[in-house]
Amino acid sequence: MSITVAFWAVSLTALSAASMLCFSTGSTAAISSVPVWPYGTDPDKTSPAPNGPPDTTLKRVPGSGLQFTEAQIQNPFGPADWFPEDHPAMPAIVAVGRKPSIMACAFCHYPNGKGKPENAGVSGLPVSYFVEQMHEFRDGERKSADSRKQNTALMAAFAKAMTDQEIQQAAEYFGSIMWTPWIKVVETDMVPKTRTSAGLYIPIPGAGKEQLGERIIEIPVDPDGTEELRNPRSSFIAYVPFGSIEKGRALVTGGNKRTIACGVCHGDDLKGLGPVPGIAGRSPSYMARQLYDMQQGTRNGSWTKLMKPVVRNLSEEDVLNVVAYVSSVQPQ
Repeated sequence: MSITVAFWAVSLTALSAASMLCFSTGSTAAISSVPVWPYGTDPDKTSPAPNGPPDTTLKRVPGSGLQFTEAQIQNPFGPADWFPEDHPAMPAIVAVGRKPSIMACAFCHYPNGKGKPENAGVSGLPVSYFVEQMHEFRDGERKSADSRKQNTALMAAFAKAMTDQEIQQAAEYFGSIMWTPWIKVVETDMVPKTRTSAGLYIPIPGAGKEQLGERIIEIPVDPDGTEELRNPRSSFIAYVPFGSIEKGRALVTGGNKRTIACGVCHGDDLKGLGPVPGIAGRSPSYMARQLYDMQQGTRNGSWTKLMKPVVRNLSEEDVLNVVAYVSSVQPQ
């Protein structure tokens, strides 16, 4: 984990002034205008990178016969692949990236494309949609409404450095992997107290619980397996407020005169329609970020123009309820 955080810090420092300008400008809203929970940027919860000598012992995860050291697991240019049988052969851009400027796609999104709440699940996306989104990152059309969201800046830099062939290879690879259940949505009013590690919420052992309030908190089922071992079979729990799923269902299916039914574009089952991506069972944190970024004008592009009327009148409570419901829909 310390290697991961250190690499992020070095990468951000090394970004050109132009890349950083593309990422942080153009926003019409201050950070305080969007809630913190989807972005994982609360400074009071951020945990520092641990210090100390590297751990050279061989690690294991359940179900895998392979062993890797911490350095191998956290290598951004060729991270450990615990379950090569779970996915097709990876193209080089996915498996190892391209030094010095493009980290392996598998480093953040996993070889199976499942991803984590602080980034995105990319498996099962239509190839044309994937390609278009990478072009929009490259062209400065996808930015974050919270300028502290560091990996959005990294994605923009990666997209600028990738060739069209590399983008196409990544799109076809992840598009060939079916999106399957990955997130369990649980309604509650109390959640484990958490810290954040590179935007990922991690429960603090022995710290007890706190009120969930008007937010969604996604945590790994196996925190060590996710944070330290990067186990791509370690899934997530999304804690949402009581009643939010049913409220979201009303908005998603009928609009309640405040928005447009999601099924019009994403399909009645929310599993996608032609080049329009499926949203069923995806990370509520990721989806909330996208809705806010569109609403605040920091995410643009051709598809976003169609989404503008959808998000225009949504309140913070509406966004929370919509993503709670959509995440609870089984993708298969």
